[in-house]
Amino acid sequence: HRLSFDAFIYHTQIPEAVDLARAFPEVTLVLDHVGVPLGVAEYASDRTRSRREWEAGIRQLSTCPNAFVKFGGFGATVFGYDFTSHAKPPSSEQLAATWQPLLDTILEHFGVPRCMFESNYPVDRSVAGYGVLWNAFKRMTAGLPDSQRRALFHDNAARLYRL
Repeated sequence: HRLSFDAFIYHTQIPEAVDLARAFPEVTLVLDHVGVPLGVAEYASDRTRSRREWEAGIRQLSTCPNAFVKFGGFGATVFGYDFTSHAKPPSSEQLAATWQPLLDTILEHFGVPRCMFESNYPVDRSVAGYGVLWNAFKRMTAGLPDSQRRALFHDNAARLYRL
């Protein structure tokens, strides 16, 4: 039926998404919120471990040609970002600097054609206003050619979801 499957999972579940993508290669699997590298519970004090496990899962999932990644959703508390405890909300520059390593990893393994930005409003409102959030994304892609930015912000989603 040319449908896709969006998966909102934590990084510890990415190997199961790999199994699913391999079992159903004709179905497009979309990893929402970059597979949430956890920053809470046992990972709150060991973000290096979380990042290492997340990247291993991302690398493995990227070998599945039917897998795509949505970049965003960072307002969810499970990421472990502590922006809400600060005296004032973060700027788009601060957000971009914090999230850039995630985007770089995703693009390194999946390439621009299998990635897209996403909105997770109103959940992300806990971190920043809508404009600040999207300005952070624009800052993160400022060094990319216009065609790749268009793909990440529009074209890939339009193609994948047949919009």
